[in-house]
Order: sequence, then C-alpha cells, then structure tokens
Amino acid sequence: MDLDVVFLGTSGATPTAQRAPAATLIRRGGERILFDCAEGTQRQLLRCDVGLLELQEIFLTHFHADHYLGLPGMLKTYSLRGRELPVTIYGPRGLRSLLTSLRRIFGRLTYPVEAVELDVGARLERGGYRLETFAVNHGVPAVGYAVVEHARPGRFDVEAADSLGVPDGPERGVLQRGEPLRLADGRDIDPAQVLGPPRDGRKLVLTGDTAPAASVVAASADADLLVHEATFLADERQRAHETLHSTAGEAALVAREAGVRMLALTHLSTRYFGHEVAEEARELFPETVVPRDFDVISLPFRERGAPELVRSGARSRKAAVGSGES
Repeated sequence: MDLDVVFLGTSGATPTAQRAPAATLIRRGGERILFDCAEGTQRQLLRCDVGLLELQEIFLTHFHADHYLGLPGMLKTYSLRGRELPVTIYGPRGLRSLLTSLRRIFGRLTYPVEAVELDVGARLERGGYRLETFAVNHGVPAVGYAVVEHARPGRFDVEAADSLGVPDGPERGVLQRGEPLRLADGRDIDPAQVLGPPRDGRKLVLTGDTAPAASVVAASADADLLVHEATFLADERQRAHETLHSTAGEAALVAREAGVRMLALTHLSTRYFGHEVAEEARELFPETVVPRDFDVISLPFRERGAPELVRSGARSRKAAVGSGES
C-alpha cells in the first residue's frame, strides 16, 4: 500500500511568494488526511495535482493562527459545493471553543462538522494503522501526531507450503493474511508454519510547532520519517528558545537521538533559504531534507528501500513550468 506526504505549506508564521504556511497531507492507499490548515490551504490543493479533496478528517496541532486560518474558507467552500458528507476535526483541548468562534465566519453549512478534542496519549485505530498524539513544547495546548502502521505478516515460504501440501490457490492467500487454514484432509495449518517473522509497518511523525523535547524523541523512535519544524538557525537560538521553536540543528539532534530514517524540516522563517536550513541540520544528521511546497516524500516498506523526496511531486510538469518556480 502506498504511503506518502504532500507538503502543501512549508513556511513559518507568514507566507512568501514560494511558500505557504503550515499544511501537510498524508496519503495512504485511498485515504487522505490533512494536518493543519493554514491560510490558503484550499488554494494550495487546487494548485497541485491533488485537487480540493472532500476531506473527511482534519487534524490541527495547535491554535496559533498560522495553523488554522485556512479552515473557515475550506469549510465554506465545501458548503457552497453542496457537500453533505460530515467532516471531523481533531485537535487539542480548546478546539470546540475555536470552532464556535469560527462559525461567525463560515456560517451555516450544508453538512455536519464534529469537533474531537484529543489529550496527549490518545490513540485512534484505523484499518491497518493507528494515529497517536504526543506532547510537544510550544507553550500552548498542542500535540504532535504519529501515524503508526500495524505489523505485517512475514514473507510467505513457498517451499514450506509445498511440503505441507497447501494447494496453490486461495488457501495460500488465507495463510498469507495470517489466518489459520484447515486443509481438505482435515489437517490444520498454522500461519507460522509458512510465514517468516512479522515485518514492521511504517511510522511517520509530525511535530507541529515545538521546542526540542524528550517527548518528541520518544514518539519519533525508529520512525521512517520525522517532519519537524525548524523556524530558526543557530544564529537565532535565543529567539527560538524564547518562542518555544526549534533551530535546524536542534531538530537534527532530535532526529539523531530518535534514530529516524529521514528528517524533513518545515515551518521555515522568511529570513532563511532552504539550503541554509539543510546545511545546518546535515552537519548533525545527514539524512535531512528541506521540502518546498508541492514536494512529496514517498515511504516504501523498509524491505523496498529508503524514503525518497520527489521535488514538485504533487505538481504536473506543465504546472511547475508555468508557475516559474524553481
């Protein structure tokens, strides 16, 4: 099953000509989940190959304006299109109060909106994976999110199946799914007889805004991808500490301590260029990338390779050329 991350907004508190504020889309199979919804998020979706999705779930990390200002416009657009499908919005405590205030902006909708407040340590089970919240350090009610896939059955041993007399057909599919099988002669075959050790699923972690924190290291342990903010560089470390943000180097240390496979830095201040951010972080953690808007990171299963950054992966070639972006 495909799993990737579409970076819709990679700027810090304010947009630039090249970068929009925080918005990140996770695509897993046919599912689409949005994390944060800054100013202009629906336009970012329309500007790329994704399009304005009929999202069913939106997750907010916290309630600073640069992480939710796009929400009223998106909800209103859905209503103007005659949407009937419900939308569920998740976030830390204070979400219901926020939506009550925002209703003065988006007004009456054609569909129901549900607000679900999440505490640190919450787990939401989904088909084949779970969403977990963890503590971050940003001075306001805030959470990070981890997408953790369930373990998969081990590799199927064809020779073992042949020796046990398992027919070549649907019966093998039953065992591959990890389910026991009774053969026509009455023998019971346990999946462990034909499957190797279970294989780990993938793990993706998004911090939202945060100063470096032990809780982030713990939540990110052995992740395939850590998406961490890097609002400042080392020259502004004091400012980062005062505002409870991270420098690129501090985010790199988090990634190194957690043993992640790839670090993606976002929430860049307008005072820096992406290559400057990457250079500082790579001194401490070489497997660092700094995505631009509309870049994609694909996450294959570990046995199939490493995470890969695809520049402009959510833009058609024609759109990228026409925009004049580089």
